Amino acid sequence: MPEFYKERLLALKDRRISKDGVIVIKAQQHRSQDLNREDAIQRLVELIRTVTVVQKVRRPTKPTKGSQRRRLDGKSSGGHQGFTGQGSGLNFTCMCYVML
Repeated sequence: MPEFYKERLLALKDRRISKDGVIVIKAQQHRSQDLNREDAIQRLVELIRTVTVVQKVRRPTKPTKGSQRRRLDGKSSGGHQGFTGQGSGLNFTCMCYVML
């Protein structure tokens, strides 16, 4: 296995990989040892395949002028309603207690 894949495999935050770099895969689903061994090998292959896939680098994009305009238009049209404009059900009562 190339060193690049080994480094990526060791960098995984997986509880199956020890600090020494040993991968421990436990297989107990089948009654025969041969089937359990095949199951463990299959899971090891899947773990290695996850490391070999290189993620595409996300290229940051800017919002279009039209989407910016629509967002700002929506904000300005909703701003004139005020705090209780849509019937929020809030009842503002004031009770004052004065200690004499």
